[in-house]
Amino acid sequence: MGAAFEKHQRRSIRLAGYDYAQAGAYFMTICTHERECLFGEVVEGEMRLSEYGAIVREEWFRSAVIRAEIELFDDEFVVMPNHIHGIVWIVDSVGATGHVGATGHVGATGHVGATGRSPLHNTPHGPAPRSLSSFVAGFKSAVTKRINEQRGTPGAPVWQRNYYEHIIRNDESLNRIRAYIMTNPINWDGDKENPYGKR
Repeated sequence: MGAAFEKHQRRSIRLAGYDYAQAGAYFMTICTHERECLFGEVVEGEMRLSEYGAIVREEWFRSAVIRAEIELFDDEFVVMPNHIHGIVWIVDSVGATGHVGATGHVGATGHVGATGRSPLHNTPHGPAPRSLSSFVAGFKSAVTKRINEQRGTPGAPVWQRNYYEHIIRNDESLNRIRAYIMTNPINWDGDKENPYGKR
């Protein structure tokens, strides 16, 4: 394949005109570089985190503490050996329409928008502040820095360049995705991300 094809492959495939900073729920999948199994192993249907997997989990939830526009919930996140799945809630300020409460549901006026599952990239000038891209960039950077400090590999990639997102539009989709996240370790043997799995 030529350089033009590779350049085209690196472009964002975001939904045209969609504002990824607006309030809503986004299902995320982020894979490790070359799908390397860094974060632990699945034993008898249960994920056992390595020291690197523990860093990933810690930084995921730390992201909600340092970013007021982000809410994350424990039953909406899983670290797998070579990828993560999670739901990211981008919320308006407290009291604004579309605020996401402790139930994890978008309020009646909280429009979520179109749906799609696409690999996303940062814009040429970097991610927009308070957006999904900004959250992912910060999370990936924090994890990469800490893991590389521990393994003594400064500058080595930990993550794939892209990530995948799906805009969650309703409770039915939300509940289906939550179940998928929570059962991911049980289904690891048949997971398409499992380099040793039975597909």
